Amino acid sequence: MAPVTVAAVQIASVAYDLEQSLVKLEEYCRQAAATGARLAVFPEAYLSAYPRHLDFRIGARTEENRAWYRRYVESSVKIPDGVEGVDWLATDAAGAVKADSEFDAFKRILRAAKENKLNISLGIIERSLLGATLWCTNLLISDRGILLGKHRKLTPTAAERVVWSGSSATNPSAYLDSGVASTDNLPVVSTSVGRVGGVICWEHFVPLQRYALYRKGVEIWTAPTADSRPTWAPAMQFIAQEGRMFVISANQYHKATDFPSDYPPRLARAAAGEPEDEVWSRGGSVIVNPLGEILAGPLWDSEGILTAEIDTDDIFGFKLDMDCAGSAHYSREHDVFRFEVRT
Repeated sequence: MAPVTVAAVQIASVAYDLEQSLVKLEEYCRQAAATGARLAVFPEAYLSAYPRHLDFRIGARTEENRAWYRRYVESSVKIPDGVEGVDWLATDAAGAVKADSEFDAFKRILRAAKENKLNISLGIIERSLLGATLWCTNLLISDRGILLGKHRKLTPTAAERVVWSGSSATNPSAYLDSGVASTDNLPVVSTSVGRVGGVICWEHFVPLQRYALYRKGVEIWTAPTADSRPTWAPAMQFIAQEGRMFVISANQYHKATDFPSDYPPRLARAAAGEPEDEVWSRGGSVIVNPLGEILAGPLWDSEGILTAEIDTDDIFGFKLDMDCAGSAHYSREHDVFRFEVRT
């Protein structure tokens, strides 16, 4: 495959505002495409907020908690059943979707990819078709505007579990009698730039989960995150070397003012004399090659787009000395270990 340009897009949500976050997504898709990028990776929970500092206390639910959870649900994204691998934009169902209806956000996401001829990895807060369950989800969308796969975070980290549900190895149909088959919740998908897959934030520290994707031949690893510590980039360098793949990690750079003025943590910090433009996430997006060498970034303390040129054909050479999932190489599944994903 010829060399291609890839991008890590470091931007902040317009928190809890789905419409304005979509407008910003559409604009940054245009900007990424203008750099020549063929794949753009957006941060974890970009649509429409990583609920940083929001305090849903266990055993102490309040009307304020409930009001903010409602806003969170209302700013999340619904995805129709049975659309993975389907040119849904060309269907009558998509044509019937009106502005502000339940699948309008999903339609706009696909359209942004198609119009800009851009493969997209996008972190969203996904809402169940029935009820108000939320998942931290990453979408993989082709440059033809087709949803190729989605990954729901298997186990949310720490207090994330209060507002996000966990998941399993498959994504079942929302309607058990619909006839729609379950889909792979650990997808590695074929795109015009190579085989793309990845996990979300601290799932990167789960070795078996990483290995499940290595076995599927991932070449470009997408790493949306909310971790803005200086230790994140070295973790990406290690994983790139372990999996012998290109890693594109995207985080949000956001300040207090990216959240609504009545956001409780923002009010509390203002009352404590914290600056109005306090930085809540410094970013740290980075692009790494299969030898662990940083090609772009880390990007700190601003929004922006990192780009790098990569060639997935180079991966064969990088596997000369290390192929952790090779059936006759380092995996040793044929004689020492046994690995199984329970679907």
